Order: sequence, then C-alpha cells, then structure tokens
Amino acid sequence: MRRRLIQSTLAVVLVVIAVFGVSLVIVETRTITSSAQDRVESEALRLVSVVEADVLEKQPTDPAALAELLDAGHYARITVPGQPVVEVGASIPDSVVRGTAHGEQGETVVVEEARSTVTREVVRTLAVVGAVALLAVVAAVLLAVRQANRLASPLTDLAETAERLGSGDPRPRHKRYGVPELDRVADVLDSSAERIGRMLTAERRLAADASHQLRTPLTALSMRLEEITVTDDLTTVREEATIALTQVERLTDVVQRLLTNSRDPRTGSAVPFDLDEVVKQQVEEWRPAYRSAGRAIVRSGKQGVRAVGTPGAVSQVLATLVENALMHGGGTVAIRTRVIGNQAVLEVTDEGPGVPPDLGNRIFERAISGRNSTGIGLAVARDLAEADGGRLELLQTKPPVFALFLSRTAPQPAEREKTVR
Repeated sequence: MRRRLIQSTLAVVLVVIAVFGVSLVIVETRTITSSAQDRVESEALRLVSVVEADVLEKQPTDPAALAELLDAGHYARITVPGQPVVEVGASIPDSVVRGTAHGEQGETVVVEEARSTVTREVVRTLAVVGAVALLAVVAAVLLAVRQANRLASPLTDLAETAERLGSGDPRPRHKRYGVPELDRVADVLDSSAERIGRMLTAERRLAADASHQLRTPLTALSMRLEEITVTDDLTTVREEATIALTQVERLTDVVQRLLTNSRDPRTGSAVPFDLDEVVKQQVEEWRPAYRSAGRAIVRSGKQGVRAVGTPGAVSQVLATLVENALMHGGGTVAIRTRVIGNQAVLEVTDEGPGVPPDLGNRIFERAISGRNSTGIGLAVARDLAEADGGRLELLQTKPPVFALFLSRTAPQPAEREKTVR
C-alpha cells in the first residue's frame, strides 16, 4: 500500500509538471524570442535617428559613434543614399534575429543579433524550470512518503491489534492516529477488546469457581460411593445411594447456579424453605470428614425456622463455611440458627485461631486468603448469598464467626423485579 501511494502521488505530480512545465517552456521561449526581436528593432530605430541627424547636418556617418550605441555582440549595417554602406560590429554568419528601421531621408539601418543568444536564454529558462520541477518531484516524494507512512503505519498497527485479539490478547491499545476513519476503526477494535476481555474474565472466573465449588460435592459423593462399595448390607446400600442421589441433585444445582451467576450475579430464584433441612443435610454430609479429622460438628439454636432463598445456594454457602472451618479452623464447629426481626441467621463458628486481623472483611475478596488457599470460596459464597437477597458477613475474627442473613418473608413482585434488574 505504501508503494502504491507513493507511486500514485508521484504520477500525479509528474503529470502536473509535464502539462504546466511544457506550457511554461513554450510561453517563455516565445517571450524571449519576442523580446530579442523588440530589442534589435528598438536598437535599429535608435541608430537610424542618429544617422538621420547626421544626414540633415550634411555630416558623414561616424562608425565609431554608432558603435558606442550598439549593444555588444550585435551587428549593424547602415545604408545612406549617396554614401557607402557602413558596417558596425562583427558580421554574424549564423542564424540571426534581424530588426530594420528606415529614416525619412531614405536611410536604412539593419541590426542583427545571433540567435544563439536567444537559445542560451531559452536554455537558462529550461534549466530553471527543470530545477523547479526537480524540487517539486523531491517535495512530492517526501510528502508522499510522509502521507503513506501516516496512512500505512496506522493500518499496520490496526492489523497487529486485530491479530492480538485473535490470539487471545484482549488488551485495548487506546491509540489514535488523527485520521477520523482510522480512529473509528481503532474505537471499534478497542471496544471489541474490552468486550472480549470481559468475556474471557467471566469464563476464567466461571472455571475457577466451578473447580472450587464442585470439589466439595464431588468429594462427599465419592465418600458415599466408597461406603457403598465396602458394604454388603442392602439397607445401607439403599440409604447411601439415596444420600448420593441427593448429593447429585445438589451437584446439578451447584452447576446451574454457577452458570446462572456467571451470566447475571443478581439473578436469584428465592423461595421459602425449611432452614433446618439444609443444616441437617450439611451436618450429615460433613460429619464423616470431621470424624476422620478427630473433630466434631454440632448444630444448635432455634428450630423450625423458615427462610427465603434458593436451598441449593444456601447449602453451597453453608458447605463453604463448614469446609473452611475444617481446613483452616480447629476444635468443634458449631452451626447455630437464630432469628433477628424479619431475618433468619445461620452462624458458623469454630475454636481455631480465627481470621487474621489485617484481613477482616477483605476475606471475601477474590484471591484474598489467610491460609494459602485459593481465596475463591468465600467470594463465591457471598455472591450466591447476595443473588437471593441475603448477605454473608464476618461478625467476629477470633474465634471466627461467619453469619448468613436471609429474609424470612418472600419479596413482593415489584421488589423481586427491582432486585433482578
């Protein structure tokens, strides 16, 4: 493209130079020739007036006086009736420019100038025109190169940006070139890069959340299946299989919640449910793991509490808190249910060292962890809680007390629509 721009610009300049240069040379040649003709004719008139004065005074023509009036390189031939022909200057054998003047007494003066003089002036004019044309060509080439670089370099940059987008690097460059059309393309590419970046971030976040959140249900499910494989009691097999099916349903719900939450974190499907059932289910699922670790998990507090939320999401939040207590806490883990006004509260506490004071509520931020973990679980748990209109808080750092607040009454349709929006 750069070469074509330079060639096209140079071609236009050459055409302009050819058209106007040839016309200028023709006009200048005619002007120089006409000027030479006028010059010799004017000189002939000047000489004939001198000769005529001599004739009227009855004096002979003085060649020396006429030579002083004649321009250098010119030749004059003076003819006076009754007198010999007078020649002034050197005779010019080649082509000449001739001017003739006649006096009232019959005098005739012919002045000649070598045409080579005219030719030299034309050549000088051609040299000047050629130099100007050469400067114009050089300037045109420089301008064409500058314009080509101004247009081609941005296109190269835009092509590299598009290639980076295709290779998975969605960083916008925010670079503009001062050309409206190219800047528009750059705006579109930057907007596309930002959208692709958001999509990739959402996909990476979904993958990280899924790998973290599915680990617990899969571990619990594998434990149930292991118990099935080692027992011969049909009744135990049925009980474990029933629990395993429940866990599969929970696993399916977790996947669905993760997918829904990745598209719109505020999209919830809150319904009234029995909070005791969720707590009982989690205690039963985690008791074997705690027993293996030599620890205990207990439940206490108010019974028969109903809350509004998504049972699967609440189970996942509670499982995250219980798993964190198992991984990072110590001693007995207690799950307490209580009621505050119109809210049902699930508290999870243990006897471990607690949350480092410098973290505080930052423990819910992604990639923030006080025990070298992924820092994802609590962030996802808070998102799940907020999706149903609840909230997850750290009430106390030592001993650690995490609390899940849920509404006890279903929101009105207008409120639900506002929450979704």
